[in-house]
Amino acid sequence: MDFFISEEHQLIQDTARRLSSDLLEPNAEALDRGEGRETLLANLKTLAENGFMGLNVSAEYGGTEAGSVSFALAIEALAQGCASTTVTVSVTNMVGEVIQAVGSEEQKAAYLPRLTDGTYPAGAFCLTESAAGSDPSAMKTRARKDGNHYVLNGSKLYISSGEYAGIFVVWAVTDPDAPKGKGISCFLVEAGTPGLVIGKAEKKMGQTGSATNEVLFEDCRVPATAMMGAENDGFRVAVGELAGGRIGVASLALGIARKAMDTAKSYVAEREQFGRPLADMQGIQWMIADQETDLEAARLLILQAAALKDQGKPFSKEASMAKLFASEAAQRATYTALQLHGGAGYIKDYPLERYARDARITTIYEGTSEIQRLIIAREVMKAV
Repeated sequence: MDFFISEEHQLIQDTARRLSSDLLEPNAEALDRGEGRETLLANLKTLAENGFMGLNVSAEYGGTEAGSVSFALAIEALAQGCASTTVTVSVTNMVGEVIQAVGSEEQKAAYLPRLTDGTYPAGAFCLTESAAGSDPSAMKTRARKDGNHYVLNGSKLYISSGEYAGIFVVWAVTDPDAPKGKGISCFLVEAGTPGLVIGKAEKKMGQTGSATNEVLFEDCRVPATAMMGAENDGFRVAVGELAGGRIGVASLALGIARKAMDTAKSYVAEREQFGRPLADMQGIQWMIADQETDLEAARLLILQAAALKDQGKPFSKEASMAKLFASEAAQRATYTALQLHGGAGYIKDYPLERYARDARITTIYEGTSEIQRLIIAREVMKAV
């Protein structure tokens, strides 16, 4: 398989790196302190204007049509500047892809341009519930048919960008008597719809600049035309889209880890102990070598999954492998980078402790490492 990126890929990656450095990184520390929200929203608009909110969306709807490899490269580059901003970009792309994949022509024409041009600051993916995390088929949110409408009741948990999303993709049970996972449908609910309530903001360990909210549906009435795809076919749609989302999380984890290691390498090249730079010491060199090898392996796994997706081939197993390996490599890399800084790494004057906190969630959201292992094992055993 050819892992050399094209000129188009390189252009998108270079643009992402520039925006990451010029716009995202200067605001990252403020976001981590709970400030900088206006700048975040302005940056999201700029990213949309540069094509980063619809990287795999058709140009007919304002998208970039750049594909999954470009998406992976862009997310990695953006994450090096600010993980909190980048997770919003990743989820918004995910929302755009699911609308494009199963939405009607009317739905695509109505909502995709607003995502890709930044009219909506973000999109939200409403699947997780308090008792339906790793097992989303156990969801309790209901959508009851009422004439030409559906009435939604229930609550979703840990929803990224809940406070500023313009459109919500929502999964709800439409046939409670169907076998588990078979009676779930998918709906589009626009921000401001009566009965759509944005709940409390979660206080998180990392990626604190990204809003994560409970989203409640209290007799939320939507037209029947708000349903995406076939009735009771929503769970299959969710599972398919989660595989693509794992490429985004893997890329985000890699970007955080890459920034941490680049920062550490610069530090040990300058910091002297015992009369010579830390970088000249074999123990330090071996720490760096191990992490750089991990990150290169992660990059190749991500590109493989993204390339398979672009080619229309099965990629679920490869996406889970990439997400598992990259997210766990990010834990090792950020902690190694912090260790290479010694006591300075533990001080908030340096960004290492933020990188470590931001990386931690990547082993959890979009399917925990344990769930990825289940998926990988299941796919591998199919061939036995």
